[in-house]
This record gives sequence, structure tokens and C-alpha cells, in this order.
Amino acid sequence: MSDADDGLGVTPGHDSPIPYIQRTRDCYLALGYENPYRWAHYAEVPFAPLKKPLCECRIGLVTTASPFQPGKGGQGPGAPYNAAAKFYRVYSGDTASDHDLRISHVAYDRDHTSAADSNTWFPLPASRHAAATGRVGALAARFHGLPTNRSQKTTLDQDCPDLLARLREDGVDAAILVPNCPVCHQSASLAARYLEAAGVPTVVMGYAKDIVEFAGVPRFLFSDFPLGNSAGKPNDRDSQDFTLELTLRVLEAAPGPQTTVQSPLRWSANPD
Repeated sequence: MSDADDGLGVTPGHDSPIPYIQRTRDCYLALGYENPYRWAHYAEVPFAPLKKPLCECRIGLVTTASPFQPGKGGQGPGAPYNAAAKFYRVYSGDTASDHDLRISHVAYDRDHTSAADSNTWFPLPASRHAAATGRVGALAARFHGLPTNRSQKTTLDQDCPDLLARLREDGVDAAILVPNCPVCHQSASLAARYLEAAGVPTVVMGYAKDIVEFAGVPRFLFSDFPLGNSAGKPNDRDSQDFTLELTLRVLEAAPGPQTTVQSPLRWSANPD
């Protein structure tokens, strides 16, 4: 049988979510590590329902993108991986201002996205629009940066309590978490679980489906896009607004924990 049988109308078998967990395992083994990285996995998933209509809710925005740091090497479009641009503690910023947040510090898909449009990984303009049109009650006065950390213990013991405290100070009713790289998806998933257990409803918007679902989160909007584009296609405002709208629908309509909704948007007509 061919990979795609036109008579049946099926698509090629590789037109499916990328298996990041298996790819990471294969990479570690190829590098000579006998014990590949162990991804977070939980059987029980907390779930905090919204306490009021979304149009009355104050929404918090959480990102794994990093503020531009002059003097720390290339961080712009096409820049290679740059560990010097990482951050290691939760940070906060004013949602009323524009910010230069970049993703050179993480493993995004440098072959298929240019990283030239920050709105594809930091949906602040779309979130402002949702608040201005009354889709949500308000956008919190601050957004927060969540570190990308391979240490699950550090994420749970240091970053999650810090994030929760800041969101409570902001008086949020729910939070949207936007990861970028594979490890970002794990960090965001751990944070979502922590926040939900504390009574803060959350939704993760991303693309590393296997990592997020393996960890076990309450709500997840899955976009089958290259790493670095959680919030929609670059230079495509309609795509970005639509992706946020889907995220909000998942937030308000999820019937229970481990709800995943797949965006109908396609990156390309060519599954390669």
C-alpha cells in the first residue's frame, strides 16, 4: 500500500503530531546517555471550573519567551540557539506596554519559522483586543515569564509558587499559558497543574501534544504548527486572533480535565 491512497482520500501517515518525547529519547540514546530524559507524567489531573462568565473574567497571560538582552549575542530572527539569553526566575511586565520578547534561548523550529513576528509566540496584542471587545472582562495589568527548566523539581518548588503568588496579586480569574520549545511545554504543563490545584483555571496553547498530554493538563489547545508558533501563523493577524479565540472557547467550555481541542488551521498544504 502507498503512504496515501487517493481512492480512500487519506493523507500521508507522517501528517500527524510530531512525537517530541520519542525524538528526545532517540537523541539522548544517540549521544550515549543510558537513561534518556524522563518527562513528567501524572495520572490524576486537577480541574478548576470558571467561577463566572468569561466576559467578566480577568485573564492572566504567561509566556516562556525571554526579554531581549543586549550584549548577550544573537537573539533575532534566524539566530542560533543562545543559552546566554535564558532567564531563571519568573519575571513580570506591564500588559499596557509593548515588549521585545524573543525565543532564541529555546529550541524552536529554525527550519520552518523565521521568528520574525513575536505575535506568534506572545499573544499580547490579540489578548488586548479580546479585552477591548468585551470577549474577556479584562486583561491583567501584568503578564508573567515562566522559566524553561529541565528540572521539574525547580519548576514545581520555585517557579510555580512564585507564578501563583503573582497571579493572585493581579486578581486573575484564569490564566493562559503559552510555551515554545518542548521543555517549555512541560514547564507550562506543570504550572497549569499547580495553578488549577490552587483554584485558578488555565488553558495551555501550544503544539507539543505528546508532552502536554503525557504530563496531564486540564485544558489544551493544540495547533499542529512548527515550534515557535503557539499563538498562530506569523504575519497573519486573522490566524492569531482565531487561535486566541479557540483558546478562550476551550477555557470556558471544557467539560473536565484533559480536554484537548485541535485547531483546524494548517501550517501548509504540504505535510512535509
